[in-house]
Amino acid sequence: MQLRIKYISLFLFTSVIASCQTTKTEEYITVPALDSIVEIVVDTLIQKDTIHYTYFWKNEYDYSSALVNTIELPDGYHRIKTDYNSFAGWLQHLPISSDNTVYLYSGEVKYNQTAQFNVLDIDVGDKDLQQCADAVMRLRAEYLYSFNQYDKIHFNYTNGVNIPFSKWSNGYYPSLKGNKVVWISSSNNTSYKSFKKYLTNIYMYAGTASLEKELKSVVISEIQAGDVFIRGGFPGHAVIVLDVVVNEETNDKAFIIAQSYMPAQSIHILKNPKNNGFSPWYSVNEIKDVIETPEWNFYSSQLKRFVE
Repeated sequence: MQLRIKYISLFLFTSVIASCQTTKTEEYITVPALDSIVEIVVDTLIQKDTIHYTYFWKNEYDYSSALVNTIELPDGYHRIKTDYNSFAGWLQHLPISSDNTVYLYSGEVKYNQTAQFNVLDIDVGDKDLQQCADAVMRLRAEYLYSFNQYDKIHFNYTNGVNIPFSKWSNGYYPSLKGNKVVWISSSNNTSYKSFKKYLTNIYMYAGTASLEKELKSVVISEIQAGDVFIRGGFPGHAVIVLDVVVNEETNDKAFIIAQSYMPAQSIHILKNPKNNGFSPWYSVNEIKDVIETPEWNFYSSQLKRFVE
């Protein structure tokens, strides 16, 4: 892309000089600034995706900040077509922050600033709750909420009890009595404020151990956006696949993944530490058994998917 811009600049500059040389009078000619011309021409050459999605944590959505308009595809690959109302399509258009710094829930800068390729433009909260599995559940729940699919928003506590948002939003609150859950009357409803309270409750009593049991296994050759690499445990870890592209000539798929971590921090797209030139993409053909990420390693057998 940089070479193309240089060629455009050279062509435009030559054209302006030539037009000035052929002028027969000494009148001044007013032309737009070269940078402005180049910007206009380049915008016409780069076809941006203008699809708008709803991301309730943002007051305004700028499609130019979308993942699909920010992260370049690897040479020879193209995106797998997704439906507008799919989890994959919603993830592909997540807004990318202009500040590529990972912050902790406390507002402090994370000590390790070498793992992220990009940072998502989404809040992390002010408590040490939205960690790895929580970030995955946050994105899944936000997607369903944005399409008013309240009945599909549900997660299990670590003790196995299912906590559906549909019951929460009908005016109930799950109260723990020992290892049992008793639903009591409350003012909970379908508002976004109440939805965020629901997620905070889930973060407190769910994690990688419970989420892993809710998901179904997927072979890595069938990977798609929305899938999760997860190892349940104390501690465990989870990262979510945000985008998948395919190279039909090499019969390869490539994907990008995002994480939060401990302590709770900005959700960020991870670099590929094994292939800097291909980063942030991970090639399925290059994976033998282990997916090495900057702060955790997964086995390909740990790829799972939400059950529809």
